[in-house]
Amino acid sequence: MPEDTIEAPAIEGFAAALVRQVRAQDTHGHWETKSDGYLLTPYILDKEARRAIPIIGDPDPDTLWRLELFYGALCLEIERRTKRMVQPMMKMSHEGFGRMVLIAGRLVVVNKSLRDVHRFGFDSLEKLNSEAEKLITQASDMIGKFPEVADY
Repeated sequence: MPEDTIEAPAIEGFAAALVRQVRAQDTHGHWETKSDGYLLTPYILDKEARRAIPIIGDPDPDTLWRLELFYGALCLEIERRTKRMVQPMMKMSHEGFGRMVLIAGRLVVVNKSLRDVHRFGFDSLEKLNSEAEKLITQASDMIGKFPEVADY
């Protein structure tokens, strides 16, 4: 089966938001014929695939782009739930270590230390959705706890 037509079950939850974020970056229509499952393939790294990636390595631009899209989609989902604008800020060393913060107003709603970014991915689609849901819930709870700071 050609890679353009990878079949996948219906994409639900956060993964659907991530697909929307990826498709929004397709300014030339290259991915219009690609399935949602195909677009999510780079985000799924099972243990065997992760083991094949060297422990020490510099993240390539595609990996950094996928990371930015993942956290950008998180921001949009947090915004959808809380009705407050959330922005990502990433500081990354060339070796793949850094920090990602998601900020609403003056409130840091997610503070994530990043390491081994060149191995960024999830074991399965379910794991991607569950990890994203944890971060979205954490951020939404933080905004609920300090709404005056998030509105500033």
